[in-house]
Amino acid sequence: MITGTRLKPILQKLTVKNSLLVCAAIFILSSCNKNVVFSKYQSFKENEWYIKDKAVFDIEITDTLTLNNISLMVRHADAYPYRNLFLFVTTKYPDGKVMTDTMEVVLADEKGKWQGSGAGDIFDIKVPIKKNVRFPLSGKYQFSFEQGMRVDPLPLIMDFGFEIEKSN
Repeated sequence: MITGTRLKPILQKLTVKNSLLVCAAIFILSSCNKNVVFSKYQSFKENEWYIKDKAVFDIEITDTLTLNNISLMVRHADAYPYRNLFLFVTTKYPDGKVMTDTMEVVLADEKGKWQGSGAGDIFDIKVPIKKNVRFPLSGKYQFSFEQGMRVDPLPLIMDFGFEIEKSN
């Protein structure tokens, strides 16, 4: 695990320029996909995800017939000290029903090789979590994600995203 004194230079090294370049590339690539129903990232100040800082995504669903794929997206630094990310997920349905679950997102394999793609010292991973699902009701859904690691704040997590796209 990285200590506080070793963490400061790493955080300073992560420049706004690198983050903007990665964001621009992802925006350009994702804007070409007409199957995307919803795609959004939430950024974390100083690349630290505090437990109190939930990533919340509000989505208006009108199509209850189409099958969809749901994915999570994580942008982290190469020096992120863990191979995974535990999340507490809360889903609020249009009828008021609320479901909560715990989820693990694996960011690196057993040998420590980061999954996803990297640009410099920044890595992006898109993790499919549900395939071919229909939304049972039309209306407003809310998906809320809270980091469930034993560290607060969780260092070197820059952005967390949520995407829904139509199945092919």
